[in-house]
Amino acid sequence: MDKTYALKIGNISRDLPIIRITETLSIASFVILGDTELVCAAAKELAEKLPEVDVLITAEAKGIPLVFEISRLLDMKNYIVARKSIKPYMDTPIVDEVESITTQKKQLLCLDKKDAEYIQGKRVAIIDDVISTGESLLAIERLVEAAGGIIAAKAAILAEGNAADRNDIIFLEYLPLF
Repeated sequence: MDKTYALKIGNISRDLPIIRITETLSIASFVILGDTELVCAAAKELAEKLPEVDVLITAEAKGIPLVFEISRLLDMKNYIVARKSIKPYMDTPIVDEVESITTQKKQLLCLDKKDAEYIQGKRVAIIDDVISTGESLLAIERLVEAAGGIIAAKAAILAEGNAADRNDIIFLEYLPLF
């Protein structure tokens, strides 16, 4: 039998498969893409915990349904997605580099000039599905600051491993490392 980790968010339960990602590290695989029920439940709880903010930002791709639903619940007209590559339509993008626990290789995070201008001077909440090492979070923080935004909150559904000990993030549940 495969090992799993039992997770509960509000009244929603999921058994997450435990996946080895290195010789000495396994994680409970938490994928919200396609899980409407879980995204909606988590978004509602996170939206209630956020301070007053003007704009939400997330990294492409798993955070997109979550930030969409939170923005809808907060009656926001827009949200920002830091893209993982420079797109041909981008005008003078702001670019940062990150290596996260799940990708295990360097990748870019990019903001279009239009998105950077939208963020400028606004209170921004960085939204993600899981905060683990915090590397993706730091890269988005640098993008927001480079755009002139004011970081008002950093939030995720789960804080993985030592991230749960941080006092600068909002999260719903702890997720252990294995």
